[in-house]
Order: sequence, then structure tokens, then C-alpha cells
Amino acid sequence: MRLDKTLAHMGFGSRKEVKELIKKSKVTVNDQVIKNGKIDVNPYEDDIMVNHIPVEYRKYIYIMLNKPAGYLSATEDFKDQTVIDLLEPDLQLFEPFPVGRLDKDTEGLLLLTNDGQLAHHMLSPKKGVKKTYYARVSGRVTEEDREAFEKGVTLDDGYVTKPAKLEILTRGTMSEIELTITEGKFHQVKRMFQAVGKEVIYLRRERMGELYLDESLPLGSYRELNKKELNDCLCLIPGEIRGDL
Repeated sequence: MRLDKTLAHMGFGSRKEVKELIKKSKVTVNDQVIKNGKIDVNPYEDDIMVNHIPVEYRKYIYIMLNKPAGYLSATEDFKDQTVIDLLEPDLQLFEPFPVGRLDKDTEGLLLLTNDGQLAHHMLSPKKGVKKTYYARVSGRVTEEDREAFEKGVTLDDGYVTKPAKLEILTRGTMSEIELTITEGKFHQVKRMFQAVGKEVIYLRRERMGELYLDESLPLGSYRELNKKELNDCLCLIPGEIRGDL
């Protein structure tokens, strides 16, 4: 990888700013001052330093975001703010994207990464990754609803959902529930309740696979995954496919 691209990727500034660092003899590779940012380096093996600070290269980032309402699960939009706008610029340099989507008005767990393999395996229908949501629902959620969800309900377009686990936390004119599904159709949770004559008023995702929302994260805040969380996610990728495991 080119030296200037490597340094820009690691957050040392734009290509222009990195060029100035190199011009001012602030960058060394294997103890040699470098004047040409176009040289190729191996960021995993070469000893790269900027202002005598070692550059620790990493290819992927993995971020847990407690998504607030009002943000799109997208990398860019000409009209609305996206979840990427919540990240610091040094993390945006890695070009992360959301793994799956949460509706604009839905809150909760969202994984952001630039690891395409992980995203593919977390979203693959073959993997059947569990997704758990907390919701407040207008109307009394019944045992009949629970049984219907367990068998699969027919959505407005004729699609029959896979079996889902519905746990009724409270019931009344406003009910509270937890719903675990293994697929991710458009507006699926809302449409499943519409299929049984009820309306989701509030929705928050709490779990995706073995990754659980950190309840200490305020809305709009994020942190990088810890080692256990990352390992739990990466275990979805077969070793013969992911050679760097």
C-alpha cells in the first residue's frame, strides 16, 4: 500500500496534510526519513513512524452504536443525517457502513464496520442470526399473537415470515414485548404486528447474534467492540474463508 494512503487511512490527515508531513521530514520507514509518499510499504511489517510516534496499522474497525431516532442507517444521504455522521472523523476515514438497517425512527443496537465478510455472514439468511427487539405496541398483545408469530404470519405483500419468538412483558391498551426474529425484511417487526391488527409505537433493537446492546451507552454514543464481542462476531466466518483469523 502507498505510504500516503496508509497514513491517511490511519487518521494522520488528508492526502494533502500527509504530503506536508512527509515534506517536513516527519515520517520515517524502518528508521529512514521518507520524502516520497508514493512509495509502497507493508503496514503490517514495516516500522512506520510519524513525529516519532509508531503507526499501528489496522485494516478493520468494529463499532457498536446505540442508534438514536432520526438517523438513517446509510453511509450518506443528500437530505437526512446518517449514522456515519455520528462518528468522529478519524473513524469515518475507515469508511464503515451499517450491518443491516434500522428504520429512521428505530433506536438501539447497530454494528458499524468496514469488514464486508463479517457483514455478509451476519446478514446471510443461511446463518439465521437472531435479532431481538423491544417494542411498545398499541393494543393488547395476546397468547394468540404469540402462537401466530411462532408459526409465522403473513405480511401485507403475501410473504410468510419464519417462526419468531414473542415474549409478552406487559399487556394492556399499551403492551410491551420482546421479539426475536432470524430474518430482516423491510419494516418486518412493524409489519408483523400490523398482520395481527396492532401498531408498533416504539422499537429498539437489543441483540444481533451474540452481540448485545451495551445499556450504559447513551443514545447516539458508540464504542469499539471489546475482544469477546469481536470474537463472538467473527466466529460466524468459517476459518477457511477468513484466512486472517
